[in-house]
This record gives sequence, structure tokens and C-alpha cells, in this order.
Amino acid sequence: MSLRAALAGLALLALPLAAAAEAAALAIVIRDRAALRAAPRAAAPANALLWQGETLEVRGERLDYLQVYDYRRERGGFVLASEVQRISPGPEEAPELLSIVRFLRRMPGAEALGIGFAAAYIEAAPAEVLASEVGVEALDALAGFSERLAERASSSATQERSAQEKLAGHLDVAARYGVGFTHHERNGRAYYCYEGEAYRRVLAMPSSAAQRARAALALTRAECTSAELPPEERRRMDQWRAEVLERVDAAALPAHLRNRILMRRAAVWASVAYLQARKGEPAQAAASRALVALADVDKAKFGDEDARSYNDAAMQVGASRWAAEPAASRADDKRPHIVTAPGPAGETCVLLVDAKNDARRPLARRCTYAMVWTASAQLNREGSALALAVQPTAAWRELWIFRTSPNGWNVRVLPPAATAPHIGYAEFAGWAPGGNRMLVAREARGDGKYRRSFEIVRLDTLAAVSHATVASNVREFQRWQDASWKSGTVSLR
Repeated sequence: MSLRAALAGLALLALPLAAAAEAAALAIVIRDRAALRAAPRAAAPANALLWQGETLEVRGERLDYLQVYDYRRERGGFVLASEVQRISPGPEEAPELLSIVRFLRRMPGAEALGIGFAAAYIEAAPAEVLASEVGVEALDALAGFSERLAERASSSATQERSAQEKLAGHLDVAARYGVGFTHHERNGRAYYCYEGEAYRRVLAMPSSAAQRARAALALTRAECTSAELPPEERRRMDQWRAEVLERVDAAALPAHLRNRILMRRAAVWASVAYLQARKGEPAQAAASRALVALADVDKAKFGDEDARSYNDAAMQVGASRWAAEPAASRADDKRPHIVTAPGPAGETCVLLVDAKNDARRPLARRCTYAMVWTASAQLNREGSALALAVQPTAAWRELWIFRTSPNGWNVRVLPPAATAPHIGYAEFAGWAPGGNRMLVAREARGDGKYRRSFEIVRLDTLAAVSHATVASNVREFQRWQDASWKSGTVSLR
């Protein structure tokens, strides 16, 4: 199969190729709302409004008008010659078409026009050229136009009616060239995503490191995967995303692209680690790769949008970081400690036991569908409180507090933030002397806000008695922070 045949599903001109060859003259609409008129004069009625990027067959000329046929609408008519660009789909035309594609890559709002010219280039260029780095460049451009158009659609809710009408026209033009889009909803926001076929071709061809990086970043966007995937499908998807990112040579990239690949790797490997651990598979390697990728990010080379991505990646790594720790061995079974047991309907039951109260009569019991990181359990010196990391989702980790009271032991949950679960973690950072306070680090993004906080929390109410955005600004963190927390946390990055 020739490369042209392999690319046939990517970009098909809007008329039969046989007809195009016979006509040997096409025109691409370059202006939005161009009128397809019944006669070659301005007073003639408009049979349709055309959008930039649409392809027409040219059948003649009348004064300042071209006589054209629109195969999609199955209608002929006349358009002003100044509102279209005439092309001939032959090899001699290919270099000029590619020059236009290169120019349009720098033109915001011209995505549909760029898709039309990229499709024309793919049709005109010889197969051996399409297989070269020039062909990869055209595919990279086609994918970039499609991704930019999807981003415009994702932010269209606040646009005026005329802008939304224009966007709908451009999406329709893209669809005619075989460009597919998917629609997803996450955290109350709608996302349109390019389905990525051209980017997959770029990865399969001899592309540059930068081209591969752009393709990998586009294909692995978290917001472009369904939030309703079952756990096993989610695990396979994240494993595929990790493999795509690992195919990029990060060392050969400019600093800003290298950072973005590393941040995406960190987030994806953290998700893989969580899903592997939930299935009972070894997750230490995936979690360690997430931590290494995050540590390799050069914060001095951030672009305008990179700080947010870095914080989100760090929170996802922080949520799953306990997967990198080996299972802890217990030296003293006489003091209160945690054991787990299977619960009903796939739950895990967390049991607090000691020398006198075994799993049949635990001091406290709470069941959950979340991942319980038993290696995280920390008992205070007084033996009156225990902290435990529990992770309900790949990007959200809570802190369970077991505490004794005159009525026995009870369990309370400290979330990363008082919002709907999105992305974040709350983690034990140390015990303050006296048995009634603990050190907590919390980091979360929810309801559009990001917050990182180091807190002194009362065990009886879980209220913060003091807090700061920097750990060193809290006196107790300077004196009582836990050494293992300090060496493992990502909150001190």
C-alpha cells in the first residue's frame, strides 16, 4: 500500500478524485461567508455561504467570478475570484501549497483554511515526498491545525453568536476532510479534542524530536480521555500514554518542550502506579519513574502556562507517591497498628488493632473502595493517634486520622481541600508533642483555585490552628517535622 493510500483517511478533497483529475482546476475558499451566487453579479441571490478551507471545482470564469461546483452541497454557482485561491492538484503545485501551509501555521483563526491547504498538499505531493521529512512536516501541520481548532471549540462557550457560527462552519469544513473530534466533560467543563490520527502517523514516521514531542503531548492529554472508563480500560489507556511519552527523546528537545514531556510523564506514570496497585500488581517501578520525571523538570525554563501544569503533575505524583515505598514491617505488634481485610462488594476494611484487640475485635474499623497505603501508617509517641494515607482516585489522596477518646477510638477524614475531589493530597508531616496536634501538608486544585498549605491541626476537631504557604514559616515544622516525610514529600519542591 502506498503512503498516499495510507493517508487517504486523513484528508480527502471534497470531490471525487477522478473528477478533480479531469477538471485539473480547483479552488479553496479563503474568506469566511463567501457567497455562492446563482449568477455572476453581486445582486444575484446567494444559494449558500461558504467557509474558508472549502474546496470547489472550477468550471469556468465570468467577469470577476469563477463558475464552480460544490460537490458537498451538490450545487453549482459563482464566487468572486478574490475570495478563493485556485490550485491544480499536481506535483508541480506541491511546493507552493506547502509554503502556504507554513504561513498559515502562524495565523490564529485560520485553522480550517490550513486544513484545506494541507489536504491539497497531501493530494498533490508524490509518495516519495510524503514519506520524507517534508511529508512529516505537512502531517504535523495538519495535526496542529486540527488541535488548535479543537481548542477554539473548547473555549467557545463565552463567544458571541457570530463567532460560534464561524466556529461551527470551520468544524464542518474539517469534518469534510476526514478530521475527527471527540467531546468530553471533566469537572464541569466541556472539551473538544482532535482524535489524533495525523499525530499517530507522525510518531510512526521518521520525525524530529520536537515533532514527536508535540504529537505525544497532544495524544496523552488527560482531559481528552473519558472520565467514565472502567479501571481496567483506564489502566490500559494510561499504559499506552506512558509508552507514547517514553518514545520521545527528551534530551534532544528544547528546554520548554523537555519540561512538558517530563511533567506529562510524571502525571501519567503516577496514574499507572495507582491503577497497578489497585489491581494488586507491583507498582513501585511506575511510581519511581513518576518521581524521577518530576525531579528532572527544570523550573527555571518554564513557559507562561507551565507553572500550573507543573503543580498539577506534582499533586498527581504526590497522591500516588506511597506506591514507590516498600511495604513496611512492624516491629511492635503490641501498640496500635493497621491491618486490612477484604470487605463486602470489593471494599477494603481498615482495622486498628493492638495486643489485646485483634481483627475480630478491632479498636476501630472503617471500610472503603479506595487504595489504602498501609506503609504510610504513623502512630504518635503517646499511642493515642494514628495517621493513614488513603487514595480514592488516581489524583486525590486523603488522610485518615484514628484517635482515642473517652468513648473509644474513632476515625475522621481530612481531605486535601473542602471541594469536590479533583486533584490534590493531604499528608501527615509530623506529630507535635502532647498528643493533641499534628503537622499536615495539603495541596489541591478545586473550584478553579490552587492552594498549598502547611498546617498545625487539632486532632479533636481537625481544625487548623496555624498555617502558611511555606513550611519554614510555621514554627512547629522547623522543630517537629517527620524526617521520612521530609525526604519523600513533593510538597517541599
